[in-house]
Amino acid sequence: MSINKSDKMGTMPIKKLLITMSLPSIFSMLIQAMYNIVDSIYIAQLSGEALFAIGLVFPIQMASLSIGIGAAVGTNALVAKRLGQKRNEHANQTATTGLIISFIHGIICAIFGLLVSKAFLQMFTTDTNVIELGTSYLFIVMGFAFAPHVQIMAERILQATGNMIIPMFTQLLGAIINIILDPIFIFGYFGVPAMGMKGAAIATVIGQICGMSVMLYIILNGKHDIKIKFKGFKFEKVVIQKIYKIGLPVMVMNAIGSVTTTLMNGILATISVAAVNTLSIYFKVQSFVFMPIFGMTQGAMPILAYNYGAKNKERYVSTIRLMFIASFVIMSLGTIIFMAFPQQLISMFNPDEQLLSVGTIALRIISTHFVIAAFGIVMTTIFQSMGDGLISMIMSMLRQLVFIVPTAYIFANYFGLNYVWFSFTIASLLNVIIFAPLCIKRVKKAFR
Repeated sequence: MSINKSDKMGTMPIKKLLITMSLPSIFSMLIQAMYNIVDSIYIAQLSGEALFAIGLVFPIQMASLSIGIGAAVGTNALVAKRLGQKRNEHANQTATTGLIISFIHGIICAIFGLLVSKAFLQMFTTDTNVIELGTSYLFIVMGFAFAPHVQIMAERILQATGNMIIPMFTQLLGAIINIILDPIFIFGYFGVPAMGMKGAAIATVIGQICGMSVMLYIILNGKHDIKIKFKGFKFEKVVIQKIYKIGLPVMVMNAIGSVTTTLMNGILATISVAAVNTLSIYFKVQSFVFMPIFGMTQGAMPILAYNYGAKNKERYVSTIRLMFIASFVIMSLGTIIFMAFPQQLISMFNPDEQLLSVGTIALRIISTHFVIAAFGIVMTTIFQSMGDGLISMIMSMLRQLVFIVPTAYIFANYFGLNYVWFSFTIASLLNVIIFAPLCIKRVKKAFR
């Protein structure tokens, strides 16, 4: 009698399982973080205007990916839960539905991105060069938005079965191709003409398409617990509803991040270009600290969802405990690095004296919220694993729109730039104080 690979989520020792599930995801996310930094470092060599433009267009990319990530998280949690319940045909139907939805989302985001790119940039600057640089980048990246959407969905479907290795390699493949092509297309090597910002966008798209193609081949033809069945496929209303019940709040959560970044750029743009560039640089370098946490929660999600579906309280709670311990250790190290080496981190982006001064202070102040923010991320994963995506969405809305943005606005207008960065710490602290009791109560109720 054959044993499904996904059964390990109900039998393997929790510590070993969490490490096995999380490490590939952490590694692949660190590679993605390295790409993000390398991409921005190369763009910063072009000019300060190019770095400013890439910081302004970042929210549009975030908004697009938020939809892809949300649908993938919803599909992942539902597939893992169905596997835990031994309802494999339902898992297959859910996975197929998710894959088709991801392609539709990608096309919609491409159309939206192409229509709003220029108008979006004009909200923040009248510099025609910055607008042209940002628009040229977005037109290419958003035109192929379907590629990351489909890749993310296929990866999360496979991860729901307990397979974290293959998604790691496909992400690694895309990132490496991107990193290799960046300098070639941006500056012009090996007979390729120098294309500047357009070159960076083309390198990104090629990497994404390669990663998507390999992932699609594996999910459609590989040996795993999920079978994608397009023949005779029909959308089932109840499956779509359940995917969006979990996924829609995640989409909103990530989209809120895009809105928050947009609003923060608006606040900081009234102070200086250096302030906006500092926020852009922060988002790039902080990914090395936060990506391991997101990788761990990505690995933990199917474990939590599976054992929630199987009603195994001991394994569920043990997973949560390990997540909090690992988050504390990782974020403490990140805080130490940001406190000790802020100048070295900023110096990677070809800064002038003003950017170096502003950035050094900012990185030290913002790092004070790392540990607190990590605990919030773990709690959102707990809520999502139990299908309570709405609570995760409310957490994100309060933290970013109700706490961060208004606090930053008040500090910017009455206390000065340096105090703006404290808004991150204040928001994360309030968020954890409010939702920690609710999280504890929800877990107790789920297994009562």
